[in-house]
Amino acid sequence: MPSEPRPVGFFYSQPIVTPRLSLRLFTPDDVEDSLSYQSRDDVTRYMLYNALSRAEVEERIRIRQYTTGLNNDGDFLVLAMELPATATSRARVIGDVSLQLKSAANGQATIGWAMHPDFQGRGYAAEAAGAMLDIAFDNAGLHRVYAELDPRNAASAALCVRLGMRHEAHFVDELFFKGEWGDTDVYAILDREWRG
Repeated sequence: MPSEPRPVGFFYSQPIVTPRLSLRLFTPDDVEDSLSYQSRDDVTRYMLYNALSRAEVEERIRIRQYTTGLNNDGDFLVLAMELPATATSRARVIGDVSLQLKSAANGQATIGWAMHPDFQGRGYAAEAAGAMLDIAFDNAGLHRVYAELDPRNAASAALCVRLGMRHEAHFVDELFFKGEWGDTDVYAILDREWRG
């Protein structure tokens, strides 16, 4: 007999440290680093928004620095992927990773990420997304996390597979954005699969 869903909820209180990154809330000091990838067409090509202006990045950071809980439908948590300082380089934000609670009653959330191209291909996104899945399942009590992405975004599709997510759906001409009809792929993973 299936068990009842667990209560869902999470409140961010301190940075999450992974082997190579610190996942933390954005601050106004992160505008330059965030702008360095969010203003690029090659980064936002497959996202639902266009390259961002400085004012748009500042506004996003203003909102994101105060969104710390996953309790109600629509709540979201966006954390900066900070690469710590070394003897030869300063600490810098190289991307972000997010969870958005879609259904508290059903323990469902979406996961997403954005990354500066200079740091792609080194496993940073997988490290950050894996930490967010730990939060989703071990701390927030979620049952299912899924990613919705443009199937032309091969790097994100490969990351989903690397995380153990299964390809669940392909929607043809599902939405009109950036002047054309676009398909959507859905990848998902359950709590028991993540722990297994």
